[in-house]
Amino acid sequence: MVDTISSLASIDYRMDEWGVDVTVGGSQKGLMLPPGLSFNAIGDKALAANGTAKLPRSYWSWEEMLAPNAKGFFPYTPATNLLYGLREALHMLQEEGLSRVFARHARHGEATRAAVRAWGLEILCADPEEYSNSLTAVLMPQGHDADHLRDLILERFDMSLGMGLGKLQGKVFRIGHLGHFNDLMLAGTLSGVEMGLGLAGVPLRGSGVQAALEVLARG
Repeated sequence: MVDTISSLASIDYRMDEWGVDVTVGGSQKGLMLPPGLSFNAIGDKALAANGTAKLPRSYWSWEEMLAPNAKGFFPYTPATNLLYGLREALHMLQEEGLSRVFARHARHGEATRAAVRAWGLEILCADPEEYSNSLTAVLMPQGHDADHLRDLILERFDMSLGMGLGKLQGKVFRIGHLGHFNDLMLAGTLSGVEMGLGLAGVPLRGSGVQAALEVLARG
């Protein structure tokens, strides 16, 4: 089973080719919609297992969905406005072309990581092979609180950054660079982060914005 919440329509994903049985996705990230739609893609092996499973289940009980879906319907009250939005989002993705969409996310991911390195901060990922092209989590230096930085940036620049979850709360902030996003939006985002870091008294080694612009200028 694969969670594609922040990767669907952002990076290359091949369910059948990679032998995935169940894919879980959401509307609110790479598909460029508000939250509210969730998707399950189910392979034949998972469907067969579902038919013989004895454990009680709710979310993973697909039977009520399968029959109406085959005819293009939904068994409960549908989120109609979001479905219209989904249709438009899919048209946008097809118009740009998935290969270009994936390349754009990779480029913005690399520019964001260049900014973090230039600031002298650490990316929350030990293995560069596992870097995400849809979001970057940034570790705050010892003695600085990530949530204070997020509050400061929201108050001063009306920009919201992702928070650290669980044991990472207060230790990291997350920069999203996915979905309906372009070079100018990334430059503005990184400018807000850099100004916020300065206001929060975080010592910076150099200009992350300039480092990112140099990556973006390479095309």
